[in-house]
Amino acid sequence: MNSNVYDEATTKVKKLRRSRTDKMVAGVCGGVAKMIGVDAALLRIILVAATLLGFGTGAILYVAAWILMPEEDAAM
Repeated sequence: MNSNVYDEATTKVKKLRRSRTDKMVAGVCGGVAKMIGVDAALLRIILVAATLLGFGTGAILYVAAWILMPEEDAAM
């Protein structure tokens, strides 16, 4: 009975992963968009604005996320 409760709890957890399908460079924006439920294009626009207006901060955050976020599992 405990394993059933554990299985139900872990299936509802959203995991932050880089997208394999919705990607332009590394899939970071696609993965974040899938997790929070928004369009990836909106996140890309916000990232470009953060890069231009924040003196490169958006690009640094993107590269850090690229390195730290694992890629999602291959769909079978």
